[in-house]
Amino acid sequence: MLTSVKSPALLTVHNPVGYAPRIHRKQPAPRPASLDGRTVYLIDSKFDDSVELLKQVQAWFAARMPGVRTELRQMSSYYGKDDPQLWSEIREKGHAAIIGVGHCSTCTPAVATHAITLETQYGVPTVAIYTDMFVKIAQSVARMGGLIQSPMVFVPQPVMGKSESELRAYVEGKDPYTGRPVMQEIVEGLTRGLAASEAGDEPYARDAPRFEQPDAEENLHALFERNGWTDHLPIVLPTQERVAAMLAGTRRGPDEVVGRMQPTANRGLWEYTVEKVAVNAVMAGARPEYFPVILALASTGVSARGSTSSSASVMSVVNGPVRHEIGMNCGIGAMGPYNHANATIGRAYGLLSQNLQGGSVPGETFMGSLGNNYTYNGITFAENEERSPWQPLHVDKGFDRGASTVTVFHGCRSTTFSLGLRKTYWKEHVKDMLLGTDSITGPVLLLDPITAQQFIDRGGFDTKAKLVRWLHEAAEMPAGRYWDLQLVQNYVYSKATFGESESPKARYVGLPDDAPVRIFEEHDIHVVVVGGEANGYWQMMGALHRATVSVDDWR
Repeated sequence: MLTSVKSPALLTVHNPVGYAPRIHRKQPAPRPASLDGRTVYLIDSKFDDSVELLKQVQAWFAARMPGVRTELRQMSSYYGKDDPQLWSEIREKGHAAIIGVGHCSTCTPAVATHAITLETQYGVPTVAIYTDMFVKIAQSVARMGGLIQSPMVFVPQPVMGKSESELRAYVEGKDPYTGRPVMQEIVEGLTRGLAASEAGDEPYARDAPRFEQPDAEENLHALFERNGWTDHLPIVLPTQERVAAMLAGTRRGPDEVVGRMQPTANRGLWEYTVEKVAVNAVMAGARPEYFPVILALASTGVSARGSTSSSASVMSVVNGPVRHEIGMNCGIGAMGPYNHANATIGRAYGLLSQNLQGGSVPGETFMGSLGNNYTYNGITFAENEERSPWQPLHVDKGFDRGASTVTVFHGCRSTTFSLGLRKTYWKEHVKDMLLGTDSITGPVLLLDPITAQQFIDRGGFDTKAKLVRWLHEAAEMPAGRYWDLQLVQNYVYSKATFGESESPKARYVGLPDDAPVRIFEEHDIHVVVVGGEANGYWQMMGALHRATVSVDDWR
């Protein structure tokens, strides 16, 4: 007797990907037939020794094409900021431009965007220089910026810290991506006409399908893994029934747009709806009662899968009645894996970030050089408001105590750790911890209630404002040492030299090397009470406040 083999049941699941942005096609600038007798501007993006490579490009022109005049200029401020005054000068006094170097996950999109701006808005033929680590990012930004034919030249990674002779070899050598001579590509990019863009724009279509083709459960799990839609841990398949159950956790309609997100600036803002967020919440194993918190996180537009090469993560702090309504942990083990709501809300934020922003793929849409284990659930917990001697975080941010909110911090790359406050040298110990926090984020003090009370007992800080002021004053470093920090050079100094309107650190520019600099501004220092009083352990997390939003609005 033959035994029939039962076919596996076929499941229909939702697609978890967001909607790509519209691409507005742009036209390139006309090219001169020759650079002889013309002025080429070399534009330093002010990131990690970019200017040193451009000096070698300038030297090459002086030696090989002396008929070309070159002007080496730095952007006025931080590389991510537009510089219309410089662009206008180049249009009026120059004939072409070379900009670079794009050699990080944020400066590469910025350099690509500036090149497109010069080409299409100012009519200046422009070549952008990048390192070969960022080929895919540069190409992606050019496409999203509407000028896919934007000339690109690549040199080896890294540029930072290389000697003059090594950088000269880069310039006189071959593009590691194309195999062609670097300077030949640059000259041709400025003198050979580019193909005109096709007319019209790519529409903002709902190009991501709502459902995947029905298939067996095992095959669908493999599909999600293969497409990079998971965090490489097992997921819950987002079937129609499960997504419908998740949507019951909010009054908002499934087609309502929640927000837009991108891995880093200039990569293109992807759009997503309530239903798309619900799909990712199901995948994370969240429950419908958690959904308003997840929607609130999605509404911030802050990615929990940012592409920065510094490997930043997010930290999400929940305040108000919702903490107890959904059973979040704010006591023992709150920042660990011991609570279903904490764990799955944070995981949902990570999954929706990578899927709704167009991906988070190492080497393409994620460029964190080291990576960051915090990104698995984004350090998600509730503040222990009941055991805090101060007002809670959301009240600090202007919300009523009875409101439910979630706050997003971004950074979470540096952590210093201690036990309590000693009687004699506690101030010195805290200062040491402050100096161990990375210089471009603010310290977030994560205090067990025991330690919070010690700050009052030892220092008399009966309000957070008093503690924050003292921390601001205590975190000092000599100006010479401060300005020499690479992170400060990249992200603070360029803004500070542009004036007080750009950076509060402008007041320290030009000080003697031994003059004190206060590293953190008061508005960048935060205090959160969390933990179950098993002991007075506490830590400082280097992270910047990005948003505090209402959860109640998403119920």
